[in-house]
Amino acid sequence: MRVLILSRNRESYSTRRLRAGFIRRGHQVRVVDTLELTFSLEEQNPRLFFREQPLPLPDAVVPRIGASLTAFGTAAVRQFEMAGVFCLNASRSITMARDKLRTLQMLSRHDVGIPPTAFVGDRRDVSAAIERVGGAPVILKLLEGTQGLGVLLAETVNAAEAIYETLVAARQQVLIQKFVSESRGRDLRAFVVGDRVVAAMRRTATGAEFRANVHRGGRVESVVLAPEHERVAVRAARILGLHVCGVDLIESADGPLVLEVNASPGLEGIEAASGLDVADAVARHLEEAVLFPEVDLRERLGIGREYQAVEITVRGQPLLEGKTLAETALARRDVRVLFIRRGNIEIPNPHGGTQLLQGDRLLCYGRAGALRALLPRARSGEQRRHGVT
Repeated sequence: MRVLILSRNRESYSTRRLRAGFIRRGHQVRVVDTLELTFSLEEQNPRLFFREQPLPLPDAVVPRIGASLTAFGTAAVRQFEMAGVFCLNASRSITMARDKLRTLQMLSRHDVGIPPTAFVGDRRDVSAAIERVGGAPVILKLLEGTQGLGVLLAETVNAAEAIYETLVAARQQVLIQKFVSESRGRDLRAFVVGDRVVAAMRRTATGAEFRANVHRGGRVESVVLAPEHERVAVRAARILGLHVCGVDLIESADGPLVLEVNASPGLEGIEAASGLDVADAVARHLEEAVLFPEVDLRERLGIGREYQAVEITVRGQPLLEGKTLAETALARRDVRVLFIRRGNIEIPNPHGGTQLLQGDRLLCYGRAGALRALLPRARSGEQRRHGVT
């Protein structure tokens, strides 16, 4: 397989380790400086050039897009996507992960714990927002920032208002987030590859520093995550559509909470702390992911007015609740249940003997008229939220 790594620094630890991992597994690897790419846009013919020469398309791209290069870097990834090349992390997913507010908005719809967070557009609303997240002290965060930069602790409401005003005056957008005191100076980094956490480490701040980032002097140690912590990390990665990412968690009295998700996590700290070959895990996953890329249901299944894909929650429907799939006779109505989510349990391609329980969420594909009968009209708002795209 021909693998192209997008990286501004071919000698960085992460780039070197990934390149070596792919070569060990017999792949051809090329490292390309993202900023030396140019794009050509023509009807049905998206092309790329490197140093003014046509760039032969690889089989897969591994993006290593730094925060300062998000706009151009994601445009480069998108150009490869338009040319039909598999990208380990999609441009849309990288963009979502780079925006802390957008990440938290996405996670807030799902069963993933996040710290109570507020976003305001006027200084006069800061005090009320602080009360909504649980009162001072609070954390103020820039929407875009890495390595702990742009993360400030305000011990009082007045201090928070002053910090907010200063940052907004500098044309920055700011999140206000509950300060989880029991996790002060400590967090967890879970390195997710595919559907599992391949390595994890605890980061602990030194001295009076409340930020645990390694770049802020934090100490690291290898840890084995509890099953609930691993579930939350993998779920966050799936929601954002990331094949490879670093998920930062804090341990609260209410369980693990996701702080943020890094779409281009460094390998040096996690490999040093864990002693594991994370680069090899990435290479192995890419091989599998190229064979089974994600598909858009609406595009591939030809969904239009007659056929639809929708998520249905089992809640009081006599046609569903307590019955097996065979007993529902959905198949005879031209409806297929592709997937069932039952709490933390996932049941892909369920068989006819699977019994449907209250609260089950079914991903269905079938004739619109038959699906409509399963969606109570009184819950039209929920129906819109369940539509699959």
